[in-house]
Amino acid sequence: MFPKLFDFSLPDFFSNLFGIEQVTIFTYAVLIALGSLFAGLYTKWRAKKELGIKNLPSTFFYMIFIAGFVGGKLFFYLQDPLLYIQKPSLLLDNFSGGFVFYGSFIVIIPYIIWYLKKHDISVLPMLDIFAITTTIVHAIGRLGCFSAGCCYGSPTESDFGIIFPTTNNIVVHPTQLYESTMLIGIMIILLIIKKHQQFKGQLFLIYLILYAFGRGILELFRGDERGFIINDILSHSQFIGLCLILVATYFYYRFFNQSNLQITKT
Repeated sequence: MFPKLFDFSLPDFFSNLFGIEQVTIFTYAVLIALGSLFAGLYTKWRAKKELGIKNLPSTFFYMIFIAGFVGGKLFFYLQDPLLYIQKPSLLLDNFSGGFVFYGSFIVIIPYIIWYLKKHDISVLPMLDIFAITTTIVHAIGRLGCFSAGCCYGSPTESDFGIIFPTTNNIVVHPTQLYESTMLIGIMIILLIIKKHQQFKGQLFLIYLILYAFGRGILELFRGDERGFIINDILSHSQFIGLCLILVATYFYYRFFNQSNLQITKT
């Protein structure tokens, strides 16, 4: 693993001013930044090409980042709220690490919808764009998890097993790579479906269903500590995924029937 890319020393002036002599550049942070950059560029390109939106302001993407940070961190704390109530100091100890993807997602999507409606931008076509955008940033982000040695899998004797510094020399499933591969697969499926898209919002709803289904299976191979609704049976992510599958399936058939009805009328 390569949790750190490199270290560099600060000039004496800054060292004396901030009390920091050396700065570490972490691989995880760099990959998240690269994923966000690629995702933002793709979003702007598709929004301009498909919807005629010439320029999405940078503040829009900054707010998405903040919403994702807040949501991911909040859901991380909510996995074991009693622990942080009893030991509030852990809130700061775990501030730089520990995020829940679905927490970020659940906070980001309402913000995006609110912003789009406020600026009279078509919601469903933009959500279709963001479906592909999400797979990009998430797939690259999971490579960051792999480099940091977090979000690892359960012990295994398979040839795919790997040892992380955090697993005490135990060979485990590299679930980060499994998920990154899965996300690339979902992105390819979405791009194929896009060529024959039947209704607005279809890509977004298919993304919700495919990711929730795939994530639910991957959770069976996870070995790191995370929250459960039913101990060792149903994790928080699996529960949220099941809810999203039900909601997405309902809206999929609703929009699908509406599109067929419009075709019949024409």
